[in-house]
Amino acid sequence: MSESPSSQEYLVISRGQWSPDLPKEAIQRAIDDFYQWLGQMVDAGKMKTGSRLGNPGATVSAGGVVTDGPFGEAKEAIGGYWYILAASLQEAAETASGNPCLACGLFYEIRPLDPEPATAFTRTTETPGGR
Repeated sequence: MSESPSSQEYLVISRGQWSPDLPKEAIQRAIDDFYQWLGQMVDAGKMKTGSRLGNPGATVSAGGVVTDGPFGEAKEAIGGYWYILAASLQEAAETASGNPCLACGLFYEIRPLDPEPATAFTRTTETPGGR
């Protein structure tokens, strides 16, 4: 797979939980369809594979405080990630909208990857408002 010179890499984060109203067979069909769709997108050079995330997890904060579980609330659950190669955020979102698992309760956060090293003097997602 070769990236076109104008494509940028976007991280897609799978969030949410399966709809409790769906039978497991319907969810499994969506999962099977997802892997087929993903394979087609990878073969077309529009995506890169990622991975599911396992359980359990931990969080670490200042002072070395470690707590069980990687998320504060179930609605914040992250199930996995992959990458989209696109010329814009809109194009990346359009590609992600083809994911068959959207019909089963999951949703996707799409973020451009910033190739620049971090610096305290550049506004980033970690910068508090107004600084």
